[in-house]
Amino acid sequence: MSSSAPSAASAARFPEHTYTAFAGFHRIASGPREQVVARLRELSAADGTPPLVFDDRTGERLDLDLRDPVPADCGPAPAEEQQAAARAVGRPRLGVVAREVTLLPRHWEWLGRQPGGASVALRRLVDEARHVHADRDLQRAAREAAYRFMTAIAGDLPGFEEATRALFAGERPRFEQLVEPWPEDLRGHLQRLAADAWSAA
Repeated sequence: MSSSAPSAASAARFPEHTYTAFAGFHRIASGPREQVVARLRELSAADGTPPLVFDDRTGERLDLDLRDPVPADCGPAPAEEQQAAARAVGRPRLGVVAREVTLLPRHWEWLGRQPGGASVALRRLVDEARHVHADRDLQRAAREAAYRFMTAIAGDLPGFEEATRALFAGERPRFEQLVEPWPEDLRGHLQRLAADAWSAA
């Protein structure tokens, strides 16, 4: 699977960065990070079961330390902090990020002949690819987020392997049939994550 860092596709699916917590198969909290942490703190005294917390953009399971104080504005999630650190390199006020790119000599030669040089050509190529493959990228991000969530919480449920295959094959009716017997909260969140995983056709 690809990296779980938030992508443009995942941000398009969930414009507001939200998180969802489960106790077993029951959804107990959902919303911005600080709200989820506050809700888990309220519930921790009454229930000793450790919750599972998921990033709604990536489907990735997170470890939140409820002992640490969380201010009203708790700041970015870890992956966002890494992106902010990366933006410090280059021309951060312009939003330009400097990172290493490894290419063969013939690629550098071609880029060097393009108007504006290598950087301008690379940005143009990336923008063109993002436009052309936007729908495909959105589908892939949704499938991978749904798969991460399924693997973390539903791996022992009946039909898991078949549902996984149907997800990546783009077989929506088959997928929904297989997850129909699963617990309601789990199924609802999974279907939300997978909403953009299906071809428009």
